Amino acid sequence: MRLLIYEPSYRRLQPQIDALEGVEPLVLDKAGAVTLNGQAVPPEAVDAEAAWTNADVFFSPVARAFMVAMLKSPSLIWVQSGAAGFDNPVFGQIVQKGATLTTSHGQAVGMADYVLWGVLDALQGGPARRAAQAAREWTRQPFREIAGSRWLIVGFGAIGKGVADRARGFGAHVTGVRRNPAIDPSADRIAAQGDLPSLLPDADVVVLACPLTAETRHMADAGFFAAMKAGSIFVNVGRGGLVDEPALLAALDKGVPEHAVLDVFETEPLPTESPFWAHPRVTLTPHSSGMSSGNATRNDALFLENLARFVGGQPLLNAADPKDVLAG
Repeated sequence: MRLLIYEPSYRRLQPQIDALEGVEPLVLDKAGAVTLNGQAVPPEAVDAEAAWTNADVFFSPVARAFMVAMLKSPSLIWVQSGAAGFDNPVFGQIVQKGATLTTSHGQAVGMADYVLWGVLDALQGGPARRAAQAAREWTRQPFREIAGSRWLIVGFGAIGKGVADRARGFGAHVTGVRRNPAIDPSADRIAAQGDLPSLLPDADVVVLACPLTAETRHMADAGFFAAMKAGSIFVNVGRGGLVDEPALLAALDKGVPEHAVLDVFETEPLPTESPFWAHPRVTLTPHSSGMSSGNATRNDALFLENLARFVGGQPLLNAADPKDVLAG
């Protein structure tokens, strides 16, 4: 079984990969050249059955060369992604070839931590505290508690549950929104997306942690923000396309939500002229909420588990539904 893998990833995991019988790594180096057992493989001869598309290669200078080699492989059967979402067009091309796409939730731990940080900073008046410190002003500032607050988390997968577990640890009440109506131990209540209009007016914190699909695109629109309560905090760690950005800016200017914590945007990198940069009610970061210290280790562990399953003919973990991928 030939596995297309970026050289830095292969060197990191070489002992575990080489221990699996029958795996032949097609190693793409930092110059974009592919080798098999140390021998050069012409681009037209690359034919991988599996590929590992993680952050190492996504953010490398040879990302395009890797994707081309992967998508042109006639025998491609399975691709392990290092991302949780699948709205990038390359994922649609993968499933259109008939290959299985598996996603990763290794970043969920860091992203859940990020959400708690952003909300706590907003509730405790972090910007005002930092301004007072910079001005050497001994100003005592009251703040709001999480205990007793009501959180509405849209998208209740690994990320949403991680946020819920942390928020409930602080004494919050959590409603999770997802398609599966089954009771979940991480939530006080599970609701459907259609229930949002009746849930938003009671939510102190609203978190978007769902994938971007045709159904969820611009779900946070003018009506969505108009339904939010005074003093509420809005967080988006899903995808920028979930939010109608002009509607959010207009709502922030009106004071509801009181604050927005944004890690993702429709256009990335965010243009320097965007009003989000300097908006006093916005905390923003450059799509980095998952860049935590343990992310790579968890993603590597999932890839190795799925690689062993693939070699052994066992079901793969975190397989994406092709219909959802194509709809995105």
